[in-house]
Amino acid sequence: MSRMIGTVSMGLRAPIIREGDNLVEIVTGSVLEAMKEDGLTPRDRDIVAMTEAIVARAQGNYVTVENIAQDVKEKLGGETVGVIFPILSRNRFAICLRGIAMGCKKIVLMLSYPADEVGNHLIDWDLMEQHGVDPYKDVLSEEKYRALFGYIKHTFTGVDYVEYYSQLIKECGAEVEVIFANDPRTILQYTKNVLHCDIHTRARTNRLLKKAGGERVFGLDEIMNAPINGSGYNEKYGLLGSNKSTEDAVKLFPRSCQDLVESIQDRLLKETGKHMEVMVYGDGAFKDPVGKIWELADPVVSPAYTPGLEGTPNELKLKYLADNDFAALSGEALRDAIKHKIREKDGSSLVGNMAAQGTTPRRLTDLIGSLCDLTSGSGDKGTPIVYIQGYFDNYTTD
Repeated sequence: MSRMIGTVSMGLRAPIIREGDNLVEIVTGSVLEAMKEDGLTPRDRDIVAMTEAIVARAQGNYVTVENIAQDVKEKLGGETVGVIFPILSRNRFAICLRGIAMGCKKIVLMLSYPADEVGNHLIDWDLMEQHGVDPYKDVLSEEKYRALFGYIKHTFTGVDYVEYYSQLIKECGAEVEVIFANDPRTILQYTKNVLHCDIHTRARTNRLLKKAGGERVFGLDEIMNAPINGSGYNEKYGLLGSNKSTEDAVKLFPRSCQDLVESIQDRLLKETGKHMEVMVYGDGAFKDPVGKIWELADPVVSPAYTPGLEGTPNELKLKYLADNDFAALSGEALRDAIKHKIREKDGSSLVGNMAAQGTTPRRLTDLIGSLCDLTSGSGDKGTPIVYIQGYFDNYTTD
């Protein structure tokens, strides 16, 4: 091996993005400046990724609580609405809930338990089981919930989300009733007008509700999926993937941005002579072992990426080869045998091959997006662009 360093992920600083900014110029310029200042040598199949937030900001893709209220009222009737399966998040859902509440007279808020869809826990599993509660069939009122579990605060935020969401709804002028259940059809005992707020299970929830007699049934992806009074919108995801901007507005997930990643790829090829891959990334998918949250509050990890990022890894497990196929070898002989085995790969799928078991069976965009999300963080690092080298290298790459 002539090169000791494999995959490297680097956060690149960029200007603060405003509506109307030219991201092709800014992203390309940031990459070129990093190469100039820090001596990066561009290579084919390097990856340039940008967070979805700067794309949406450049698009000016924002909506106000008044926009949300108008859309909810027009679609769900403005009376009693069941709001079910929201995630527990001040950043992701609270401002949306303000708009929803402003468009209704009463909200029946149905929370999944013991946790929301992305892993924020209302109740500890052991505590729930100690009280004989079966989350697969038991429906709890807020009174019953409080009697059993009291006032439980989130591990990291210190927020009692039942209290927080209830108070927020009341402050917006709507009545609120809170229940806890995991079968979406439970809400139809309270109202036939339902806004389901789940992300990755939304198609199933919508189907079950309509089949069981729901009359006005919408998902968050169907709220703000068209502009209202010149507002932003997302025709595919609506409010899914939105983030708090101010106390009265949210930034939506970016609209169609395939042209953007392809334009940046073309510009980088012109400037560097290298064919790089480009993607937009949102939330990664990884579980926090303490808070138990899965992240992944966006509808997809990557809403746009260049074709070279399509597919899944097709890798051999080196330790399997060393312990099995070449157990009798060591030193240079072992190294050469493993290199030869890797070079024998012909591009066909290794699924089912024992030597590939234990490699990560996920899409490239999900893996790389998770790496980018962890690299850039979500606070004040100021690195909304991530540059990755060596991701597609293997043991034979010199």
